[in-house]
Amino acid sequence: MDPFVVLVLSLSCLLLLSLWRQRSGRGKLPPGPTPLPILGNFLQIDIKDIRQSLTNFSKVYGPVFTLYIGRHPAVVLHGYEAVKEALIDHAEDFSARGYMPVTEKTSKDFGLIFSNGKRWKEIRRFSLTTLRILGMGKRTIEDRVQEEAQCLVEELRKTNGLPCDPTFILSCAPCNVICSIIFQNRFDYKDQDFLKLIQKVNENISIISSPWMQEKPSQPVEFSHENLAITVIDLFAAGTETTSTTLRYGLLLLLKHPHVTAKVQEEIDHVIGRHRSPCMQDRSRMPYTDATLHEIQRYIDLIPTSLPHAVTCDIKFRNYLIPKGTTVLTSLSSVLHDSKEFPNPEVFDPSHFLDGNGNFKKSDYFMPFSTGKRICAGEGLARMELFLFLTTILQNYNLKSMVDPKDLDTTPVANGLATVPPYYQLCFIPL
Repeated sequence: MDPFVVLVLSLSCLLLLSLWRQRSGRGKLPPGPTPLPILGNFLQIDIKDIRQSLTNFSKVYGPVFTLYIGRHPAVVLHGYEAVKEALIDHAEDFSARGYMPVTEKTSKDFGLIFSNGKRWKEIRRFSLTTLRILGMGKRTIEDRVQEEAQCLVEELRKTNGLPCDPTFILSCAPCNVICSIIFQNRFDYKDQDFLKLIQKVNENISIISSPWMQEKPSQPVEFSHENLAITVIDLFAAGTETTSTTLRYGLLLLLKHPHVTAKVQEEIDHVIGRHRSPCMQDRSRMPYTDATLHEIQRYIDLIPTSLPHAVTCDIKFRNYLIPKGTTVLTSLSSVLHDSKEFPNPEVFDPSHFLDGNGNFKKSDYFMPFSTGKRICAGEGLARMELFLFLTTILQNYNLKSMVDPKDLDTTPVANGLATVPPYYQLCFIPL
């Protein structure tokens, strides 16, 4: 028989076998697009706009559907109701961390972010307890953030009002806060060890963000030196890049919308003035500033699908049976950009978080830190940093765009796991 014919027949058999195996396993799972052998649905997903791809699938298959990432199925939750039902109403069942091949060699199922089961519960409890002992949630942490905010202002002063890319300086500030908590010491922004640390954190984030993501013997394994080291690395990774990117994106949005910036600065002048540092007690008296910070996080949609979850047991969910260990992807984008909760969700508008009287309005749809048992452990610190850093900057500087604000491009740049702002420069003009 012709070798070419043999090859075609063999490939055809493999194709049919793969489709049969995938379909036989899909009977228990939610519906979804037909996957290709080996590749699954990968070619049907626009890596540059994952959010829109998931929205398009949801219009066809509903708010709960299945995608195949290679040969592995992943159940996607789209919209507030589906996400809430899974991560809050069935929090324990959806509390496992989903499979990410790229973390196998780096995290080895250790640390705070990628561990599972008893190990994750133990290390999370230990981490939160230790952070509280070190001052998390107390005045001492606020003091550290305020100190770093003043150092940030001084570094910005060194730009002499000239055009600059704020990326590096904005990365230093939150990283130094983590240093002050873990090491009880901050570093100069030009310290070589500090610069190497930031470089390694950024490299790790870049790897994870790729769209191809791909002691004594009697001691419990949860408290080994390796687990401790990876937990500290997780704290730096989660507490540095996300906050600095949010600040950088926030400054771009404030450049684009100078009327919003002016109203925030007016509120700063009225509540804080120019002669003392902002503090967290100020936030309750600054509804417009609080709304603006919430809108920045909602609008930029930093982690569109969050980190993958997995189910801890076989679970019946909306008449589907999801087998134990199945990866679950939560579309935070579909919640943060819900048009029923946020009219004109594609428009940057702080009034999304204000009532008719100008008071701050909470929303259950505000999930930039995810929700449920896997919610970001550093949410409180991140909120504190965003408020104190941004208000301190605007208390001391006017922001000057290099181009007409209406010509600024604020379209996010997708890089797999996270969305980041496009490159831009600005001038910090002292007040």
